[in-house]
Amino acid sequence: MKITVLGTTSQQEEFRKKKLPEGSEIFFVPTLEALSIISPSFIIFDLSFEPSTKRIELLTSLNKPVIINSVVNTLKGLGLPDSFIRMNAWPGFINREITEVAIGFDAQKESVQTIFQLLNWQYQLTPDTPGMISARIIAMIVNEAYFALGEEVSSKQEIDIAMKLGTNYPFGPFEWSKKIGLKNIYNLLVKLSSTGKRYNIAPLLEKEALQQK
Repeated sequence: MKITVLGTTSQQEEFRKKKLPEGSEIFFVPTLEALSIISPSFIIFDLSFEPSTKRIELLTSLNKPVIINSVVNTLKGLGLPDSFIRMNAWPGFINREITEVAIGFDAQKESVQTIFQLLNWQYQLTPDTPGMISARIIAMIVNEAYFALGEEVSSKQEIDIAMKLGTNYPFGPFEWSKKIGLKNIYNLLVKLSSTGKRYNIAPLLEKEALQQK
C-alpha cells in the first residue's frame, strides 16, 4: 500500500511513529508542487492543509482519498467533494491511539471504514464541526486557564500542576497550548466565538497569540 504524506518535518516525524501495516510504502513530500509530480498513491495525507483554491483543486484532481488536517474548517463549509476526509492532526494528535475524523457525507462511512481497516488504525467519527471533539474541549480548557491567569488567580506553572494533579490531565493547559501551538488554539476559538458567547476569547490569550509570528 502506497501512502503519500505532505507536511512539515515535525509532522512527518510524528507520522513516522504511527504504526502502519507491513509492506506499506510511505512517501513524504514537503511541498504541494512535489505532491503534484509523484506517482499516484492509495491515499494522501495533507497535514499542512490550507483552504486555498489552488490546493483544493490540485488535491481534487488526484482522484484519490485525501485526509486533510483541518481542525478549524469543515468539509461542508469549504464545499469539498466526497474524496476529502478531515482529521485532527494538531501537534501531538497524529500519533494518538484513536484518530478523530469527520466526513461531509454519510455515504463516506463505508470508504472511511475501508481506509482505516487497511491502515490498521482505530478511528472515531466526529461531527463535521469546527474543532471536532478533542480540539474543541482542549481549546476551551486553555481559554479558561488564560482567563484565570489574566485575573491573577495563579501562575502558568501552578495552574498546570493543579490541573495535572487535580484532574489527572496528561498536560496542563499551558503545556497543551505550547505543544499544540497557541495560534492553532486561537484560530479555533475565533471560529467558535462566532457561534456563541461561551467561546469568547480570553484577552491575555488573544494578546499572546497575536504577538507570535
